[in-house]
Amino acid sequence: MLKTVETVFLITLLSTLLCWHRTSFAQTVVSNPSTSQILELKGNAGGKRFDGIGVVNGGGATSVLLKDYPEPQRRQILDLLYKPNFGASVSSLLVEIPGDGNSTQGAMPSHMHTRNDLNYSRGYTWWILQEAKKRNPNLSLDATAWSAPGWVGNGKFWSQDAADYYVKWLQGLRSVYGMELDALGCRNEKGFDYEFVKKLRQTLNATGFERVKIHAFDDWPKTKLDFVKDMLTDEQLRNSIDIISAHVLYAGAPVSQQVQGIADKLGKPIWNTEDHVYKKGFDCLISIVECFNRNFLESGATKCVNWYDIAGVYPIEPYAEDPAAVVARWPWSGHYQVREALWGYAHYGQFSKVGWHYLNGACTSLQGGGSLVTLKSPGNDYSIIIETKAAKAPQQIHFRISNGLSEKQLCVWRSNERAQFVQHAKIKPVKGVFTITLEPNSVYSLSTTTGQQKGSFAGIPEPTPFPFPYYETFEQYTSPKQWGYLPRYTADIADAFEIVERPDKKGQCIRQVVPAATISWAPDWFPYTILGDERWQDYEVSAEVYLNPGDAAGIMGRVNHVGTGYGIIPKGYYLQLTDDGHCSLVVVRGKKEKKALTGDTEQQALIKAQKDDGEGGEKVLGTIHLPNIGPNQWHKLTLRFEGTAITGLFDEKPVLRVVDELYPHGMAGLLAKGEKNNHSTPFFDNLLVKDVNAPLPKPSLAAPRQLPIYHK
Repeated sequence: MLKTVETVFLITLLSTLLCWHRTSFAQTVVSNPSTSQILELKGNAGGKRFDGIGVVNGGGATSVLLKDYPEPQRRQILDLLYKPNFGASVSSLLVEIPGDGNSTQGAMPSHMHTRNDLNYSRGYTWWILQEAKKRNPNLSLDATAWSAPGWVGNGKFWSQDAADYYVKWLQGLRSVYGMELDALGCRNEKGFDYEFVKKLRQTLNATGFERVKIHAFDDWPKTKLDFVKDMLTDEQLRNSIDIISAHVLYAGAPVSQQVQGIADKLGKPIWNTEDHVYKKGFDCLISIVECFNRNFLESGATKCVNWYDIAGVYPIEPYAEDPAAVVARWPWSGHYQVREALWGYAHYGQFSKVGWHYLNGACTSLQGGGSLVTLKSPGNDYSIIIETKAAKAPQQIHFRISNGLSEKQLCVWRSNERAQFVQHAKIKPVKGVFTITLEPNSVYSLSTTTGQQKGSFAGIPEPTPFPFPYYETFEQYTSPKQWGYLPRYTADIADAFEIVERPDKKGQCIRQVVPAATISWAPDWFPYTILGDERWQDYEVSAEVYLNPGDAAGIMGRVNHVGTGYGIIPKGYYLQLTDDGHCSLVVVRGKKEKKALTGDTEQQALIKAQKDDGEGGEKVLGTIHLPNIGPNQWHKLTLRFEGTAITGLFDEKPVLRVVDELYPHGMAGLLAKGEKNNHSTPFFDNLLVKDVNAPLPKPSLAAPRQLPIYHK
């Protein structure tokens, strides 16, 4: 009987190929494929639930400049990521619950800077969630914290405080923005704590969030899933964790067969809550598809999100381009760039939905190199997603469909190095059989669904440099709440610099508002924020500063580095004033530079400076004590760069002059330099960057279409 079935199949297959020979199938057909593989797709085969693919927004202030984009470009960028059947069309979004501390590129302001503080309008994360969900109401929403304010657990994250902190955030998401999370993590990449996840489950249940699933523990080392075996014997732990989750299953160690077996036994899905594809060009696109395929094939992961989505960060910030799908670092011009990576997401996002199922027997590695997964809808539609990154030659796949799968024709979309996300001629199965020849190093999506498109926008503005001179008085933000309390173009690297009323009630300014050291995800330094152009060389940056008792504040210049993603110590210069009148001019450099300056020439040190990623060391280049200076006073600090000559000015008068060759260019910034555990919270006003000795320019205003992110 088996031989008869196979004979019928081969005859049908031959008939199908003859039919194709007479059609105008537009896909490139390569002769003499090196391998041929038969795959059966059975509609009744069953399979694990598909929980989505997507992106992380956060894990650093990944999109801080996106909020400053003019319309329609801001809307276009969001469409490219989140609008169904248009661009990436991701089905899942995981956001960072902001916690004031640096969590890779920068920090985002918490909803609770202190235990008695609560504000649901700070920052832009609420806005991102709103915009993404508006485009796709079926988008799966997930969140977790990287950092947290220092008051949480008195500096210990795993605490009842942290569970309550999460609930406060969820309450704001629900009551103010009308959204619900589908899932919540315990904390990003900080080990595991059994008692905490039990407390978190109890707290969610007691406060009306019993439907929010908990995934744990979102760690990345080889020991990341050691907790799973304990779920077999600890009933409360087992009942508290809905989803077994970890990071970097694609580039790191996959989930063992033992852990997958326990997960199946317990009925717990496995999620990859943060993978990484740090590639360029088409290699990034195909590697994203390979990542999604392999996460399921090797680790049984039914959901995978990659860090991160939209690169709205300055170029000197770590990971400023390669992981992202869209680069959006030019809000003053409206220019943005779509990377090939976006179409890797599209090969999944436009052909599947959360709630579909992986089809048993139809997800596999390819004999000729590459991988394939088949996803089935609750009805009879299905999609096949294929990558041939490891293939060395063309290969043929013969499909036989049965048991209720749709016999409609399949659309075919392909990407390779020459062209990305291109639609080819459709395939019509003949008596349930069809064949496709696959090129090496290509991605294919085949589907019985319709409506896919390669979305794009005409007339993207050309990029322009950061506006110079730049004069920010902070008076134009008539309702700071509508702007998330964040001025345009500042990127907080650590802690939060927010728009507030001046202490003398004479208008608005910004203030570093975090009063104590955070439970930071990355090794911490001091609170600072940056803006501008890393190519700036000779210029002067100034700001008026107001110190509270015990405060120290500074202005920064020629900032050319802000850490490597895990660590936030900058490279550049700053001029600092303390509340007792001590004024210092300081250079911050890496460990290698610190050693180099003791024996190397300045040129050798400069070369090493550009390559060094080590932690910083500070060298005081000059200091002076200014009499009659105290707290609760406004004073103007100016840092002037003229070649190797650096001048510090106090209230327009030069007080420090030095010569230093280490850093010839970089951005501007503001610094709140206090005690490590008791942060300075100074005020800053009238931030100005201009040519040396140039006259005072007019205040820099918003462009006509630069709009607030929140309604009144």
